[in-house]
Amino acid sequence: MSKLPGALSHLPFPVIASPLFIISNPKLVIAQCIAGVVGSMPALNARPAEQLEEWLIEITETLAAYNKANPDKPAAPFAINQIVHKSNDRLAHDMAMCVKYKVPIIITSLGAREDINEAAHSYGGVVLHDIINNKHAHKAIEKGADGLIAVAAGAGGHAGVKSPFALIQEIRQWFDGPVALSGAISTGDAVLAAQAMGADFAYIGSAFIATHEARAAETYKQAIVDSNSDDIVYSNLFTGVHVNYLAPSIRNAGMDPENLPESDPSKMDFGGDKSKAWKDIWGCGQGIGAIDKIQSTADYVAQIKRQYMAARERVLAAHFA
Repeated sequence: MSKLPGALSHLPFPVIASPLFIISNPKLVIAQCIAGVVGSMPALNARPAEQLEEWLIEITETLAAYNKANPDKPAAPFAINQIVHKSNDRLAHDMAMCVKYKVPIIITSLGAREDINEAAHSYGGVVLHDIINNKHAHKAIEKGADGLIAVAAGAGGHAGVKSPFALIQEIRQWFDGPVALSGAISTGDAVLAAQAMGADFAYIGSAFIATHEARAAETYKQAIVDSNSDDIVYSNLFTGVHVNYLAPSIRNAGMDPENLPESDPSKMDFGGDKSKAWKDIWGCGQGIGAIDKIQSTADYVAQIKRQYMAARERVLAAHFA
């Protein structure tokens, strides 16, 4: 295992909840942290920009109060995701808020910048940069990121196409720092498998959409329960970057998920409060076949913890049989 810096060094459970565009909010982040996994949300989910400070106050004060009342079982730290793309006109403002409230973990996406990393390091924050290939991984570390989120095939959000086996082994040939693995992980068995491959953490997103605390439509949550990997479509039409989506939501929007046109990547727009939110096109990863009910965040995390311990016992029993 890697030597883990700062807020990553004493996590109660090796899971980071990925930031869910539109869906993650303080209620979900707080529930994730109290359940023992790193909770996260995109800064751009706070709209207008002024709301971000209100949300950071809510998260930091609530977790501080919880930790004071539960010194023997403190909450996991939280993370804020920054879209480091030229069209994000809120980046400077949002990063200043993260510095002001000393956000423990910064997750950067769609661009690696030294100034963002330095801003986080100024107060002891840790930066994890998400990447889809080894080339981008090298670039992120060269520019000062502390660790990597390896976004492999099957992930929700801006997913890559690399096998997790290939991606992790190539990164581990040269990098011994923190690595989280993303890609169709929704069970405790998969968390253990991620560690067995060489990752320090599993990065779980889509499963948290089907929780009571998630800011998603009930029809979206139920679609995750009712669907499996056969219902996932990989397309760049909606944001200019390839993302995995639920096919039923594309059909409901009047389009054929099997015949979607290609988008021009130069048209990517993450322009702060001006960007279009595709609220009716539902992003989702391939791991949802294991999600069979809508439940609380606490119950879901307790479930994957049980699965993780059972998987460990199963592997040890097989090894020493």
